[in-house]
Amino acid sequence: MKAICFYFQIHQPFRLKHYRFFDIGNDHYYYDDFADDDIITRIAQRSYLPANQMLLDMIKENGKKFKVAFSISGTALEQLEQYVPEFIDSMKELAATGCVEFLSETYAHSLSSLYDPDEFVAQVKAHDAKIYQLFGQKPKVFRNTELIYDDDVASMVYAMGFKAAITADAKHVLGWRSPNFLYSSASAPKLKLLLKNGKLSDDISFRFSNPEWASYPLTADKYINWINELPQEEQLVNLFMNYDALGELQPRESGIFEFIKALPRFAAEHDIQFWTPSEVVSKFKPVAELAVPYPMSWTDEARDTSAWLGNTLQQEAVRKLYSIGERVRLCTDRRIKQDWNYLQASDHFFYMSTKHNDDGSVHSHYSPYDSPYTAFTNYMNVLSDFMTRVEEQYPASIDNEELNSLLLTIRNQEQEIEKLHREVEMMRNNIVQDTTGDFPIDEEPAPEPEPVKEEKPAPEKKKPAAKKPAAKKPAAKKPAAKKPAAKKPAAKKPAAKKA
Repeated sequence: MKAICFYFQIHQPFRLKHYRFFDIGNDHYYYDDFADDDIITRIAQRSYLPANQMLLDMIKENGKKFKVAFSISGTALEQLEQYVPEFIDSMKELAATGCVEFLSETYAHSLSSLYDPDEFVAQVKAHDAKIYQLFGQKPKVFRNTELIYDDDVASMVYAMGFKAAITADAKHVLGWRSPNFLYSSASAPKLKLLLKNGKLSDDISFRFSNPEWASYPLTADKYINWINELPQEEQLVNLFMNYDALGELQPRESGIFEFIKALPRFAAEHDIQFWTPSEVVSKFKPVAELAVPYPMSWTDEARDTSAWLGNTLQQEAVRKLYSIGERVRLCTDRRIKQDWNYLQASDHFFYMSTKHNDDGSVHSHYSPYDSPYTAFTNYMNVLSDFMTRVEEQYPASIDNEELNSLLLTIRNQEQEIEKLHREVEMMRNNIVQDTTGDFPIDEEPAPEPEPVKEEKPAPEKKKPAAKKPAAKKPAAKKPAAKKPAAKKPAAKKPAAKKA
């Protein structure tokens, strides 16, 4: 018996209008509403709405044995609520069948997992709250922007309580291994990994209507036979694609809807079932751990992050954006918070790519700009104005160094408070071990005198230190001998390779 997991993603960035240098400081509205309305409405009419109806019919016709998963960014949901509210209604109807699972992801479809862990966590929480508000589900499986994943991402995802994550089948990571198994993370062994089958997914997304493709035309029975002919031990096939592959990338006239609708009938003949990701995680066991020291993704031939961070333009834009992350989170202005989300969309940096050949043609196909340099200039004009607004909102008297020090102190204090709360709770439950010298609950006042006792000897210890200034001066001159230690940051350069 084999299982198929169908995943569809929807993300649509807010299109930036042509923002000129002389607009900076005068016009703080950055978006092309007409383009947004036109794009999202056209795609919804050609793809999303008919595809939703098709999936609903398939679930009813197959006795709820056909199941799918969706990954929809928070910003895409905002656009759909604004321009195509009927899509939200039809998605609620799908959710009510119990055969649709919603995945977690970043609210803004951002690169925050690579640059700003605090922002990453905040966006995931905001996204999941939006999913629960609209569809009544709390996501259990995580999918990062563009399936970006590495060991650090795995640790953060597991710490947030997720049971599993879906990512790409990058050959430089898998090697000889097949993506058609359930794996686990090397950095968080309890986090299970579902890997996209790139070939079978792209056969539908990109090659389905190509008459020059050797397997054209692709029929449902042929496709299911390919899956059935996989080695018996390979029991899981994850099919991940953009939702607009149904009706937009592959137009209705190509027969794409009829193809998808016929899949369950032929799958049943070979005892191939359709499961949700959560069902897979609960029924299958991981066969091995995957170590991913550097970020991988599902985009471009390299399956890395070079689609968004491959040149100096992209790196500079992303670095500038996330340099103000802490300040933005301290702001209370609703418009600034909203713009912050919209400016993080990974597509903005995708448009700045200077790749060539096949990868380059994909980037230029999706870009609304005539060149990556125009995309960079327009984005940086917008970002410059946005940064000025953020600085006006937050007191300019506090510089970045002071701000970072203050935020670090606050975070440390919060961690200490949480630690103390946990210790008190453990003592109340009589399960704390006597390894830290903690006092019993009824003796809690006892720690109070300790600071007083420490304060008395403190002045006495400082007096001898004050008497030896002359002896310590030579020691103060020793930084010259310690200079090699200052070179240690160079050893930390591998962390920068994540970019």
